[in-house]
Amino acid sequence: MSPRSLITRLVFPRVVSAFAIVALAATNSSAQESEGPSFDGLVPVENADVDAAWINPDADFSVFRRVAILDPAVAFRTNWERDQNRSRRASSRISSSDIERIKRDVAALFKEVFTERLEADDSLEVVSFADYDVLLLRPAIIDLDITDPEVMSAGRSQSFSTSTGAATLYLELFDSVSGEILGRAVDRQSGRRNASGTLMWSGRVRNVAEARRIFGGWADQLRSFLDQYYTE
Repeated sequence: MSPRSLITRLVFPRVVSAFAIVALAATNSSAQESEGPSFDGLVPVENADVDAAWINPDADFSVFRRVAILDPAVAFRTNWERDQNRSRRASSRISSSDIERIKRDVAALFKEVFTERLEADDSLEVVSFADYDVLLLRPAIIDLDITDPEVMSAGRSQSFSTSTGAATLYLELFDSVSGEILGRAVDRQSGRRNASGTLMWSGRVRNVAEARRIFGGWADQLRSFLDQYYTE
């Protein structure tokens, strides 16, 4: 199997099982401290900067100087659409096309921000192919909860909230050539809340700004993790 076809093969497999793992880890991230190796040989990382993390103890991350990022899978929290539409007028309800558009926008923004932050200061090069020095990232944004998504509707009025919402990142790291899994991480982040608890105007601009902040934080954490293995 060619390196390029390997990347294609890794795009969609195990997405459902990944979501199940995230749900368990996100509700009890401290479980990693007492658990042994996972089903695929990864061991828990103690004192991780994220909610939960596992790593292949034999992995040599120092060989990776480039990164390939698969298109993220995106999934909303359970009943998000129903809860949104319960308080909306018929003309401004969330449609299936709205949901698909938001998923595409979130996935595109995630890759954009990760690429910007990983390549900052010439730290890493983001590529679209597999090679011996390319680390493959397979991200999923799940349990996505956008407080006030902007939809195209006539006469839409301004809305207010104390927070933009929250999201969970499930990230798997692979050797891009062999396909061996080297690590995984789970982390839940929420949009910043107004310290006074008062309502703030919400909408696309604020949502995108908060998403960029959260995605950028995750990218910086990955850079920090990889930087510890790099020597000139």
